[in-house]
Amino acid sequence: MSLHPQALRVQSALNQAGCAAQVRELPDSTRTAAEAAQAVGCQIGQIVKSLVFALEPAGALILVLVSGSNRVDEKAFGQRLNGRLVKANADQVQQATGYVIGGVPPLGHARPMPVYIDQDLLQYDVVWAAGGTPHAVFPIEPQELVRITGGEVLSVR
Repeated sequence: MSLHPQALRVQSALNQAGCAAQVRELPDSTRTAAEAAQAVGCQIGQIVKSLVFALEPAGALILVLVSGSNRVDEKAFGQRLNGRLVKANADQVQQATGYVIGGVPPLGHARPMPVYIDQDLLQYDVVWAAGGTPHAVFPIEPQELVRITGGEVLSVR
């Protein structure tokens, strides 16, 4: 079975990063953390939500990789980054990453941006990240996720 072109882009980025993870396309939607957990048969906390925010006042976009069971405390996290977080809209997300919401992978974006990783993801042996479409995911060890994204591990709650 051949992968969707967007999923192929993610697989290529994984390969270029020296990562052995393999993108899988599923018949069920993986658009939300709950759908993804059900589709792959894991705990919701093992799902990596890829959230794009603008850090105001500069408006620089950042990517926050969050455990599926957590919510970002936007006020506290923004203050920690010396600004205010505002969720990026669908157009901003697609322009910055090259992917639609629900399929945004943790790497291989159209434009580089700082990456922050929820420390709660590190408690799992394996987590599942979006693979470029709302039906594509890949399993990865959390420490490998940190390595391939160059992300900074922080508490996001």
